[in-house]
Amino acid sequence: MSILQQTIALDVPPAPLGGLARIGEAMRRHRRAILALQWLVVAVYAVLLIVPAFMPLPPESAHLYDNLRLFAQFAFWGIWWPFAMLSMMLVGRLWCGVLCPEGALTEFASRHGLGRSIPRWMRWSGWPFVAFVCTTVYGQLVSVYEYPQAALLVLGGSTLAALAVGFVYGRGKRVWCRHLCPANGVFGLLAKLAPLHFAADERAWREHAGRRARVDCAPLVDLRHLKSASPCHACGRCSGHRDAIYLRARKPGSEILESPRASTPEALLLVFGILGIATAAFQWSISPWFVSIKMAAAQWLVDRNAFTLLQDNAPWWLLTHYPAAHDVFTWLDGLCILGYILGGGLALGTGIWAGLRLAARLARDPELSWQRLALALLPLAGVGIFLGLSMLTLADLKAERVPLEWVPWVRALLLAAGASASAWLGWMLLRPRASLRRLAALAPYSACIALLGQVWYVALFRW
Repeated sequence: MSILQQTIALDVPPAPLGGLARIGEAMRRHRRAILALQWLVVAVYAVLLIVPAFMPLPPESAHLYDNLRLFAQFAFWGIWWPFAMLSMMLVGRLWCGVLCPEGALTEFASRHGLGRSIPRWMRWSGWPFVAFVCTTVYGQLVSVYEYPQAALLVLGGSTLAALAVGFVYGRGKRVWCRHLCPANGVFGLLAKLAPLHFAADERAWREHAGRRARVDCAPLVDLRHLKSASPCHACGRCSGHRDAIYLRARKPGSEILESPRASTPEALLLVFGILGIATAAFQWSISPWFVSIKMAAAQWLVDRNAFTLLQDNAPWWLLTHYPAAHDVFTWLDGLCILGYILGGGLALGTGIWAGLRLAARLARDPELSWQRLALALLPLAGVGIFLGLSMLTLADLKAERVPLEWVPWVRALLLAAGASASAWLGWMLLRPRASLRRLAALAPYSACIALLGQVWYVALFRW
């Protein structure tokens, strides 16, 4: 046997791992610590969700630091949601795999449940869009950001559904997270931008010698072909599997540029869900257009002695109804909110979709569909979500008289950064095309960015 053959035959230890891979390996080795952290988050989540719902309205002199009801509101909507969204763009779906209480609960229920196979209807690719839109609209109608009863209804209802799905379907899996979670589609889209992700080296996978126990992947990811950060919950359980899967760094946006195709459900969720309906949902409460529409409709009803829609007898779980807080929605309020969010979201989404379709048509390249071009708008979409959710953060801080003179500059910087990143991604996708076609296609794509930028500029700096 030659020296080379002897060397190959030896059990040679693998090459030293890089810093990121060592972090992934540490997550795998310290799985129990991660589980303990998850259950700690579950306990805190339960307290902040349930207890404030049974507390009275806080007095005018109450503060975030001395009233659990106000603190819970700030924790959920001022910290948790905006920074969970931001984390998706920075570290992938680490929140899902390490911190999410619903993920931990549905997986726990699945380990002790019925273990039934996932039905075909649950695998429908349109559920992320439907769940996101319904949750977004319903949350606005019941003022989920402002009242703990509404938060308990929306978030608690989602958690109970996650437990039920976990108990019935799968065996130790996160079926709810994979198919039905209202935030799953948004999280998956934003994670495409993350510079960190767990990825599989298919060549190393094939060449791996010996047998290795299968990884219990809770979100049901095909590990051998793991390239995208969208479905991966970044829990670290598969790190080192077959010496092929490790935590790696990549260029921000590289998944968008290197992926040969994009799915239509993802593109529709991005264009009509995040960029359309979510944007309208963030802005209706500060929009003078909404006030004008509602006042005109109310006057029209009064002129015709039609007062049914002007009554405020809707239950709190259908429309906001808190007389003690002087916050009550009439049926007309509900219809106007519904119309503004759905109508405005549809109009904005249609304008963006038309621009993307035109850009793809002008590029005349079968590999550059409007769906793939839509993903280049993800940086601006992510910034829009963060800006919209942080409006709640800033409102709470303003009530605490925290100095906020720096806010306009930070908002302008974030908006410019998101627009610039989307413009760069669009340019990189169009760059290989012929010069005239590239310039022609770039015009309608740039118009989409300008439209979104204008919408947010008006909302943040003019209204």
